[in-house]
Amino acid sequence: MRAPYGLEIVESCLNCPHHEDRLFCNLAAPALKKLEEITAAASYPKGATLFVEGQKPRGVFILCSGRVKLSTSSADGKTLILRVPEKGEILGLAATVSGEAYHATAEVLEPTQANFIARPDFLDFLREHGEAALRVAQQLSENYHLAINEMRTIGLSHSAAEKFARFLIEQASASPKQEGELRLTLTLTHEEIAQMIGSSRETVTRLFSDFKKRQLLQVKGSTVVIQDIAALRNFAEGS
Repeated sequence: MRAPYGLEIVESCLNCPHHEDRLFCNLAAPALKKLEEITAAASYPKGATLFVEGQKPRGVFILCSGRVKLSTSSADGKTLILRVPEKGEILGLAATVSGEAYHATAEVLEPTQANFIARPDFLDFLREHGEAALRVAQQLSENYHLAINEMRTIGLSHSAAEKFARFLIEQASASPKQEGELRLTLTLTHEEIAQMIGSSRETVTRLFSDFKKRQLLQVKGSTVVIQDIAALRNFAEGS
């Protein structure tokens, strides 16, 4: 079914063309059937908010398509983007399991399908299906390691340039290598990149210009071409 935002909405977890590739969705048929019974398909426009930092957890959102950013804010209004989750991830997972408030705000970056499961139904589902509970534990573990990497990037880098280089390397790690170079598509704005590395928009714009002058990268629209990943890694390590 096509939604108002141009999305191809997948109504059934059983018929999802991607469920075999995704950690939580790739479950045995009985678990998927139960999952389908408690899941409400929903689509959201760019700029919509799924949940807010400090809010009591209502449940989880399974990210089926589109992009969402997870961010946290300080008392003086500064924002840090924690990460942009992969498709198939469960958003709001830690808060829903623990009962504590959501630790971040989830904002939609582009038209997105994020299916909702209410907290009581989700917890009952985990009690009934051990395989699903194990998958949840795996994702919580992955989220922990991602958080450690983010702390390392922001806390151990001595300059904004090193943080920027680490950010590009992390983005490039998921991109295929073509003809000896790495190409990645950056759909984040300079402001959003700044919020990911704890810097300012002006600094990110300057760093793009500086890295191009150093021939560390080329920018073609939203495509960033890294021609020498080894040189970029050396830069990220302050070498």
